[in-house]
Amino acid sequence: MRNASGARGALRSFAIREWGPLYATVRAALVARGWRAIPMTLAAVCLTSVFQIVQNQDWGYQPVQDIGSVRAEDPLVLALLRTPLSLFVPALDLPVWGALAQILLVFGIAEICLGRWRTLVVAYAATLAGTLYARLAIALGPDSPFGLPASDAQVVDTGPSAAVVGLAVYVCWRYRARWTGTLVVVAMVVEVLIKNNLAGKEHIAAIAAVLAVIAFQRWRERGQRGAEPRPGTRSWKPPIRS
Repeated sequence: MRNASGARGALRSFAIREWGPLYATVRAALVARGWRAIPMTLAAVCLTSVFQIVQNQDWGYQPVQDIGSVRAEDPLVLALLRTPLSLFVPALDLPVWGALAQILLVFGIAEICLGRWRTLVVAYAATLAGTLYARLAIALGPDSPFGLPASDAQVVDTGPSAAVVGLAVYVCWRYRARWTGTLVVVAMVVEVLIKNNLAGKEHIAAIAAVLAVIAFQRWRERGQRGAEPRPGTRSWKPPIRS
């Protein structure tokens, strides 16, 4: 009994350390504001739902492809113009509820914890990294461990998964959920090992892009701390008081 009680206590302590700050932030926002805490996320869910309905109509498939479908064979400028909306175009070969659940959960948490604009920037950076990686991988060819076959240039590359993975890693870093962030990374690596396809490798590219953003922010924060004058130095002055 003591061993079981000790194990439960250790598990509870781990959960509090790992998810406590994140849970408290999300809960406080939802209790105070309800659904109003995640307006961007709700708009993204609605937009994804609209794209899903329209692209399954005879008259709507091509217009959706024209504004939100990305392929590695497309001209780069066209792909870059389509990339922002490609996040919200569900993949036709996957159930739409999966995309909607990912957006609602991960985008919602990120919007509360990071803010609207930072969430959009990280999501777009992760998606753009996947889009650019696809072109590089196809240029490298299937003989390279980082390459892909030329046939993947025709694969329609849409959906929120790269953005979701990138946001998950970034939020875990910001809230010190290290084990959860590590688990996300390991899961994506295992995905590539099991199913070596475009989507899996784009997830790794998205993680790499977000880790680069994190490294830059940490370097910048260390530089700012080092540049701050401290008491006892000639450049330090007491605060002005009226």
